[in-house]
Amino acid sequence: MDNETSGAVAEPIVRLKNVAISHDEVPLLSGVDLSIGQGEFVYLIGKSGAGKTSLLRALYADQPIAEGEATVCGIDVVHMRRRHIPQLRRRLGIVFQNARLLKDRTVGENLAFVLRATGWRRADIGPQVEKTLAAVGIGHKADAMPQQLSEGEQQRVGIARALINNPMLLLADEPTGNLDPVTSAEIMQLLADINREHGTTMFISTHDFMMIDRFPARVVVCENGTVRDTEVQ
Repeated sequence: MDNETSGAVAEPIVRLKNVAISHDEVPLLSGVDLSIGQGEFVYLIGKSGAGKTSLLRALYADQPIAEGEATVCGIDVVHMRRRHIPQLRRRLGIVFQNARLLKDRTVGENLAFVLRATGWRRADIGPQVEKTLAAVGIGHKADAMPQQLSEGEQQRVGIARALINNPMLLLADEPTGNLDPVTSAEIMQLLADINREHGTTMFISTHDFMMIDRFPARVVVCENGTVRDTEVQ
């Protein structure tokens, strides 16, 4: 039954109300109101130092929220106890500007490590690694070491690692920041395809306005110490 028929309204994946974020008692963001619905694709833009990374870190409980209300994937991240952080992160995928792969393990072992850490059964790990690598176009690289891969391939592994637990929300902090334009377009196309085909909600910090033009979606901006919706001309 769909929502219109049932009268139900899906809870937003991200809901922030009057949120303030500080670092070492220095205010970074305040008065942040933001709602991201299930299946949305949203860009986060703003100048360096505007607070984009701090906002993303707050969403995965790596940066405390000083005040306000914040719910991520159905979890209250303001009042959540530290022992419940792994429960939140099992619902998230996180992609960094640098892939941050374990250099002493193969591509497949990098992904298997995540599954073991989150309690997957041994028999299910291999098939899930194989399926996820195939989904990001590098199924043939499972036995390669990270240093044998191009930067674009390493970022695909980083995306596979973020997707390995079938997350509700994928957070990406400048995922194309270290890539050339052609590879950047390939990575953004991959993220757009995952959003469209699997319904994974995307919240992506970027400086790459060419990619926003090429893959248009909702844009929010960090500026003047807060976050607001905007339109990129």
